[in-house]
Amino acid sequence: MLNIRLYMAQRLSAMVMAPLVLGHIAVMIYAVQGGLSTAEILGRTQGSVWWFLFYGSFVLAVSVHAAIGLRVILHEMTGLRGRWLEVFTCGIGVLLLIMGARAVLAVTFA
Repeated sequence: MLNIRLYMAQRLSAMVMAPLVLGHIAVMIYAVQGGLSTAEILGRTQGSVWWFLFYGSFVLAVSVHAAIGLRVILHEMTGLRGRWLEVFTCGIGVLLLIMGARAVLAVTFA
């Protein structure tokens, strides 16, 4: 039952990530082609709830997706299973979430 839930969670996180990746790439292309400096980009993102929600959702989806993917890879390549595998990959997911949240907060509400 756990594997089915993880499978669905990874697929749902991918569905969330796909448009966010495209949006992020579009923003980066716009910034580069517009010749925007780092200060100009931060000036547009700081204090913006919209950018906070956009990148916050992105970080959450990536954290879930990556942790589940790492769990599958470790299980298939090393044969690891059980509590240690669950705790380790959950810890990686939490670490990614914390690091990503700090970055999002720095860019949007510094």
